[in-house]
Order: sequence, then C-alpha cells, then structure tokens
Amino acid sequence: MEIFETFNFSVADIIDIILVATLLYYFYKLVKGTVAINIFIGIVIIYLVFKVTQALQMTLFSSILGGFINVGMFALIVVFQQEIRKFLLMVGSSNIGGRKKFFKQLKFLKNEGFAETNVDAVIDACIKMGSSKTGALIVIERNNNLDIIAKSGDAMNIAVTQPIIESIFFKNSPLHDGAVVISSDIIKATRVILPVSNEQNIPQRFGLRHRAAIGITERTDAVAIVVSEETGQISYIKNGQFVMFENTEELKNIIKKDLI
Repeated sequence: MEIFETFNFSVADIIDIILVATLLYYFYKLVKGTVAINIFIGIVIIYLVFKVTQALQMTLFSSILGGFINVGMFALIVVFQQEIRKFLLMVGSSNIGGRKKFFKQLKFLKNEGFAETNVDAVIDACIKMGSSKTGALIVIERNNNLDIIAKSGDAMNIAVTQPIIESIFFKNSPLHDGAVVISSDIIKATRVILPVSNEQNIPQRFGLRHRAAIGITERTDAVAIVVSEETGQISYIKNGQFVMFENTEELKNIIKKDLI
C-alpha cells in the first residue's frame, strides 16, 4: 500500500488502467492480421507524440495534433466500422450465449429450438462431396440470428441429413449455387448470398466460397464449412479464420464443441 501511496494510486485508478488495457488488448485481437492493424498502430504513435509534445509544452505542434485527434475520432468510426461492429457483436453474444448455454443445460426446458445440429451428417456429406470435388458452402447458426441473411435465398424447413445436403449441392441441382444456412437441426435456406470479405491477406488460391465464408463469420458468430471444388479439401471457418482439415473426426469434435 505504501507503493500506491507514493505514486498517489487509488483502487479506482488501478481498475481504470486494467479496463483500458483489456479494451486495447481485445481491440488489438480484432484488428490483428488485417490492414486495420497498421492504422491502429499509427493512431497509437500519433497519440503518444501528442502527449510528448504536450509535456514538452510544444504549443503549436501539440495544438495541431490535438485538432487532428479531435476530428479524427469521427473518421475512426468510419475506418473501423467493421471492427467496432465485430467488437460489439462479441460483447453482446457473450452474454446471450451464456444464457443460452444455461438453458440448454436444463433438460426439462429443452424444446425443438434447442435441437442439436447433426454435425456427423454434415461432415459425412462434405467428405462425400469432397471425394467427387463438388463445391459446397454450409453456414451453421449459433447465437446470432441469421434470418436477414437467409432471406436472400430460398426458404426451407428440412431436417439435416447427409443425402439432403448432398442433393442440394449436386452440380445439376438448381439449389447448388450459394450457401446453405442451418439453424439447430433444420436447413433454414438454400442459395443464400453471403457478404464477401475484403481482407487482402486471404490467399489467392481461395475463391468466392472461402471469401463468403470468412465474410459471414466476420460479421456474425456463425461457423462455416467449405468444400473446395478444385481440390475437394474441407475448410472450417470461425471468427474470420479458416483451418483446413484432413482428420474429419477431429473436425467433428471441434464443431460440436463450438456449437454447445
């Protein structure tokens, strides 16, 4: 306590520092690996220079930087619109997700809305489609409702089974274009148009399916599964990050865990 008294730190100051550090940490995680990280670092540097010029009483330079920072706050909302949306979505989803998990644990309160997705059927269908190099894009809803996204496609109300998924993405099927949206254990919509990610660090070998899968998982907490039409490789996308799997049993376990 004597150390805190020497530096005139109160408990509120310590909490304040911890909260700011936590906020900066999570925001850094959101922009890490994106073009926005360079903008974020630039803003931090400008702010530090502003504080130094203030301390050195460099009135003219500090006033210029101060004016830039004041006006720049409005520009930041535009520049970091996607990151701010993702951050607020993360905060909101964590609370909703916690309540949803709580009710799922109460078996007597379970109803059809809490039906678990048949992950085995989904992945088995993807394995079969991968062997014939049939492209597929499957989005599985979690806490965020995807009704608005689903409206861009054809409304469905079909139970998830392996033959149904394979027939939807069959090359001559009128439903194979676009994405399939699954909610609980029901195929909610087919031929769904997804928002495409504009990130520059996505490898060129990945096409629109992968970019669409990354786009929807950047904007919502949904997860996506992509079967490449070129290689037959199965990719799993979550929070805008994708992993390519060879071990399908491991993939099934990961998806089941993410959907709890």
